[in-house]
Formats: sequence, structure tokens, C-alpha cells
Amino acid sequence: MKLYNTLTHKKEIIPSLQEHPVISLYSCGPTVYDDTHIGHMRRYVMDDVLKRSLKFLGYKVKHVMNITDVGHLTGDNDSGEDKLEKGAKQQGKTVWDVAKEYEEQFWTTMRALNIDKKNITVLHATQCIDDMIKLIKKLEQNGHTYQTAEALYFDVSTFPEYGKLSGQKLEDKKQGARSDVHIDTQKKHAEDFALWFSCVKRFTNHTMHWDSPWGDGFPGWHIECSAMSMKGLDTQTIDIHTGGIDHIPVHHENEIAQSEGATGKEFVKWWVHHAFLQVNGQKMSKSKHNFYTLKDIEKKGIDPLALRYLFLQTHYRKPMNFTWEAVEGASRTLSKLRNRTVMLSEYNVPNDIENNRNYRNYKNQFTKALEEDLNTPVALSVLWDSLRPMVKPHVQKALLQIFDNAFGLGISTVLDNYIPDLIRDLANKREQARKNNDFVVSDKLRDQIASHGYTIEDNSAGYVIKRK
Repeated sequence: MKLYNTLTHKKEIIPSLQEHPVISLYSCGPTVYDDTHIGHMRRYVMDDVLKRSLKFLGYKVKHVMNITDVGHLTGDNDSGEDKLEKGAKQQGKTVWDVAKEYEEQFWTTMRALNIDKKNITVLHATQCIDDMIKLIKKLEQNGHTYQTAEALYFDVSTFPEYGKLSGQKLEDKKQGARSDVHIDTQKKHAEDFALWFSCVKRFTNHTMHWDSPWGDGFPGWHIECSAMSMKGLDTQTIDIHTGGIDHIPVHHENEIAQSEGATGKEFVKWWVHHAFLQVNGQKMSKSKHNFYTLKDIEKKGIDPLALRYLFLQTHYRKPMNFTWEAVEGASRTLSKLRNRTVMLSEYNVPNDIENNRNYRNYKNQFTKALEEDLNTPVALSVLWDSLRPMVKPHVQKALLQIFDNAFGLGISTVLDNYIPDLIRDLANKREQARKNNDFVVSDKLRDQIASHGYTIEDNSAGYVIKRK
């Protein structure tokens, strides 16, 4: 599989399954202070598709995601307020309640998009403070830090490769000089970033704070991801690290500097970044009334999985423009696919399906699309091409089942839950026979149902039909 690596600016082949069967994957998770919107949805769906595709190709994936519930300021240059604190003030709640509420909303949204939390190791920043302190101590020992009255900083001049991810030269990066931006006058360099904030001046009343060798305070956003990724994945060198392109110039640049500064090892082999999503050609914002969430999708009567289908139509590295017309079109197409799935449900897939030429051909095409930097638009076209009349129904069914392992559109659920009218009719007749105490007929009908590949289980409410 070839993945585009932001660090090298080219597609690179990941190690073969034989030499590297387990892929470590870290996703920058949400800062839980506000609503989960469709931009977030696109990013996490495509992370999920990447993970599913790696599994489709035979790899095992160890996936870790952080939940940022402290330390993420409104300005990436250490300016502004803590986003959790700001959200709590605006909503008249505690920071803990805000974090809990918006994390629950995040996972509700993820479930609706068929992203299973059970397959992700989730770490909360507030539960990993000791790990962050240990990592900062290593940086201090290695001569990368200095302290002011306001914070403990990483000195970027001690890391010669700073800027290697974004390609920006240190001398070209300037600290904002707006009057409304707080600047620590004791900082040595504009791009030095906080590892640990002290609870003084603007953070005197910060709700979340912990004891540390540098005084009472709380961690910076960047150190959180370095510490949690290493802790969760149990390695100092991660295979794949994902995030939005907005993370490249500051957050991920800082992660590299502090991680490699502490360990002396390469932090990430493949940096995978997702392009922005716009709404009707504009940046999404609440002031423009184009800030859409799961509730907005459902209010329109649209299945959230139609949104997942829509995301698959655009390559993850290309900007995407969301319109209601586009998602409604995706909804119609997904319904068409589900209807086709229902029509294929009654066909049996033979054990020797791998010997079928059409099956092998379409599976190979689909695999090549995924291997080419996760080219989901091409993979989708392969799926539809495989549903042409020239391809036998049992082959189509088999292909849909394996394709959906990567796409996650819930096709397998449609197949598993579909009960033919014939089976439902036999089950109703059997239920009536049971009510009439005619157990001879009832047993014969049960055997007849079983001969079609279904079981029927009686319960207090009646019965449940299941596919064998």
C-alpha cells in the first residue's frame, strides 16, 4: 500500500504484511468543548476507512485516539483561553460537565457514522498527566526547555530540524503582534511553545491544575499528543499519525520536535493529513449558519451513513464542498445500493468463490484502488461496476460483503437482517400452529425454515428469526 507522506511530500510504500503485520495508528482526537460538525465527521470517517483498508489488506491495526479535555488554547501560539474553560464560562457549566457532554455527543456521532469505539484505545488528557510530566522531564534533561514566570517552554533553537514537516523556515515564522494576543515577554523565540502552563496571571483561576516540578499548572496541548500516543501504542516511533492539514504548521511540527527531542528517535514514519471541508464553497462557521451537526443531518431525514458515502466520493487529500443537494444525492445512491443488496440476499455464496474469474478481477481492482493512497472514489466505481448484469448475483453478493469491510456502509447489516417473505410466512404459520398446540406441524415448519438457512427462536414476545 502506498500512502502520501506529508513529511516527504510523496507517496511511499508501507512495509509488507510479512515484515510488519501490525500497524500502529494514532489519530488526533477532538477537543471536547463544542459540537461535533461535518468537518470532524469527514476526518474521522476517513481515518476509519484507512484503518478498515489496512485490515482489508491483511494488517492488524493498533489504533489510539486522544480526547483533549484540558490545555488546548484558542490560539495555537499559546495565546487566548483554554477552550474548555471558555466553553464552560459561555454555557454556565463546569469544565468537567462540558467535557463529558461534548465527548458523549462526539461518540454518538461516531456511532451514527458506523465508527466503533470498541476498536479504538481512547486516552483522556486529564488521565495522563503523569505521562506528560515524565516526557517533559526527559526534555528538560536533554536541554530543550527553559522556564519563565508563566510557563515552561520548549526551546525550538535546540532542535535544528524544526520546520521539517511544514517546510517553513524558523526565521520566516513570526509571532503575532496583535494587541489582543497575549505574549509572554520572557519567551526567547517566537515559536517556542509551552509544555506546562503555570497558574498565574491569565490562568490564575484555571479550574484544572496539577502539581508538577515546575509548579502548579496544566499541560500544553502539544505535549499531550506526544505522551498519549507513546503511552497508548507502547512505542516511541509510530507508523501512521493522522490529522487535519491545519495541524501541520504548529501542532504536528511541535509534536515532532518534543517527541524526537525526548527520545532521540524518529517520531512518526507516515504523516497522513486530511483536506478541509467547506459548505457551499465557504468556510464553516456558526456566524454563517452553515455549521452542521448530526442533528441537522437527521432533521433532513437523511441517514448519517449517506454522509459517509458522500465522503468516500472525494479523495481524502482533496478539498471537499458540502451541499445539501450532494448529500441528498448520496442518500439516494446509498438507498439504491441497499435495495440491490436486498435483492442479492437470497443467493448463496459458494465456498470456492475465490476461483471465480469475475470475483478475482473485481477484488483485485478494488484492492489496487485502496493501495493507491486510499483512492476511495475509484474503489466506489469498482463496486458499482461489479453490480452490472453480466456479473452473477452470488458473485455480486460476495464482492459487496468484502468491499464493505473497507467502506463501512453497513451493507453487511442489511444482508444479516434481511428476512425473505417466504421465511416470514413460514414463521407466521408456525406461530399459529403453536398457538393451536399443533406441535407436529410446528416442528415441520421449523425444519422447513432451517432448510432455507434460517433458525427461529421462541421467546416471551413471540419469536426471533436469524440467519444461520
